Amino acid sequence: QVQLVESGGGLVQPGGSLRLSCAASGSIFSAYDMGWYRQAPGKQRELVASITTRRDTNYTDSVKGRFTVSRDNTKKTVYLQMNSLKPEDTAVYYCNANLAPTPREYWGEGTLVTVSS
Repeated sequence: QVQLVESGGGLVQPGGSLRLSCAASGSIFSAYDMGWYRQAPGKQRELVASITTRRDTNYTDSVKGRFTVSRDNTKKTVYLQMNSLKPEDTAVYYCNANLAPTPREYWGEGTLVTVSS
């Protein structure tokens, strides 16, 4: 079992920055691929960024060059640094842990990011 708790969301002006954190507990964090997803009102949940156990990273096109995903296995935490935020980045951001290649995965409760002037 893995428990995930996101933090760091809030209200920020366009062009601003936020850093999201996702703290994990309950299992071997380093064995999990980690991902950040988001869901905007009226839209489907989408993958924003991911980082594997080998620290390979992947980003959706709309955030490339602006967002950076990282992990600290000693702290059992994954981060999402978000710069140059745009109103279209407004969404609830969810942390995901996936024990690849098994189908086992876990989700956090989400943290709201609002980009508005």
